[in-house]
Amino acid sequence: MDRLTSMAVFVRVVELGGFAAAAKEAEMSPAMAAKHVVALETRLGARLLHRSTRRRSLTEVGHLYFEHCKSLMAAVAAAESSVSALRAAPRGTLRVTAPVSFGTQRLAPALSEFLQKYPDVTVELMLSDRVVDLIEEGFEVAVRIGRLADSQLVARPLRPYRSVLCASPDYIRRRGRPRSPADLPAHDCLEFSFAGPRGRWRLSRGGDEHIVRFIPRLRANNGDALRQAALAGLGILLQPEVLIGNDVATGRLTRLLPAWSPPERPMHLIYIRDRQATPKLQAFVSFMLRQFGP
Repeated sequence: MDRLTSMAVFVRVVELGGFAAAAKEAEMSPAMAAKHVVALETRLGARLLHRSTRRRSLTEVGHLYFEHCKSLMAAVAAAESSVSALRAAPRGTLRVTAPVSFGTQRLAPALSEFLQKYPDVTVELMLSDRVVDLIEEGFEVAVRIGRLADSQLVARPLRPYRSVLCASPDYIRRRGRPRSPADLPAHDCLEFSFAGPRGRWRLSRGGDEHIVRFIPRLRANNGDALRQAALAGLGILLQPEVLIGNDVATGRLTRLLPAWSPPERPMHLIYIRDRQATPKLQAFVSFMLRQFGP
């Protein structure tokens, strides 16, 4: 017999004064209610109830065991109540991970609106350009750029991630402006470590494709570090629009080869499959699709 059920039946037998009342409440027969109590007594090796034809009363061991069982049942009820409350409205801490550039330039500013709308939700945001294992590292949702590996995770598409080539006006004055992808290997190129094969950019124009092979003058695992190097005139940068868009708009960086572009990279919101997602996760998914959906 299930020990927790037996404890619950025992508590109600004592509180209601008999097996019949407890059995009716639990939707079982009085004989089955009695078997639950007998099962506890057998397990404990001690009698819990004095039985007579007129009444049931607790033994000394029964008094002690009843108080502990009653506390345990209250704790179980509180645990179930807390889960019900958590599923009733968005609340609690939501652990989110996202790539550094997107998280810094787009997600973090957008979270202001989300957190104002849901004051009982707290977001713990971890920015990293590596592929984070949601289950192993305890995250509920992630923004992921690039092709997805097959998994049991739910993937919701967001707007594709676009990158552009650019350099500072100072660099262009000193080194000249490339006129075609074939000119790029003669320039100082700044490479993002997680972008793919070392020293290789793939650019396309309509149906044409050109593979640019170069020796990186600077290679870094942080997009903003490369952006700062490009602003300082170190070389040509291939980075996402979300990171360098404002620099291009204000003239701090100049777009190069605008007819040529790297392939758009898919971007998804991924989260662990669950029969019923918590309201905080449901609210965040809906918010992200409104803000960044395709």
